[in-house]
Amino acid sequence: MSGRLTLVGTPIGNLGDLAPRARESLLEADAWVVEDTRVSGKLLTVLETRKPMRVLNEHTPDYTVEKLLAELEEGANLCLLTDGGMPAISDPGARLTDRCHDAGIPVSVVPGASAVPAALALSGFFAQRFAFLGFLGRKPGDIRKELAPFADSPYTLVLFESPYRIDSLLKVAHEALGERRYALCREITKMHEQTFRDRLPNIPTEAVVPRKGEFTVVFEGRRKPERD
Repeated sequence: MSGRLTLVGTPIGNLGDLAPRARESLLEADAWVVEDTRVSGKLLTVLETRKPMRVLNEHTPDYTVEKLLAELEEGANLCLLTDGGMPAISDPGARLTDRCHDAGIPVSVVPGASAVPAALALSGFFAQRFAFLGFLGRKPGDIRKELAPFADSPYTLVLFESPYRIDSLLKVAHEALGERRYALCREITKMHEQTFRDRLPNIPTEAVVPRKGEFTVVFEGRRKPERD
């Protein structure tokens, strides 16, 4: 009888956000499949437990994924975690999840925190429809190409960006999307959480928005002209 893979949402900054069902699943699992043992190891301290951890990240070879699959087929119950938020979304864990479905191994989920809906809520923008773009390319030309299809779209856009490339992103976004409102959500749920809103092409100074920590960026969708 095969085991089960459980996708467990974990805090994106504040460890106090770990949900009761997540605690239960993590404590009952035979082992954790994690992106980084140093990050997920903090949860071992919070839960006052010890668990074997298997690493699955962007550098993990296919044969390691197959070994994890074999472990599940032999009856192991594994929890899949990412460094923060929901695993298997813009995350290497999707590889194992995909293989489990193909192999008929049960996959369940314990929902948890995610920077994407958190940033959408913090932005205050109407987001009945939105698109999550993950991390864009590093070169201005690549960023422009990825944003261009949304120039006239009503979809609000959510993406991740390095603090060191925020200025470049906003400049290229103005070229590709035109004038529109945006929100920089920095260090969500952490001590220095900050939400800054403005309109392209304006770019905040370092004094207003420190280029430190994790950024989730929201661009408001194209709004229809108001009727007279």
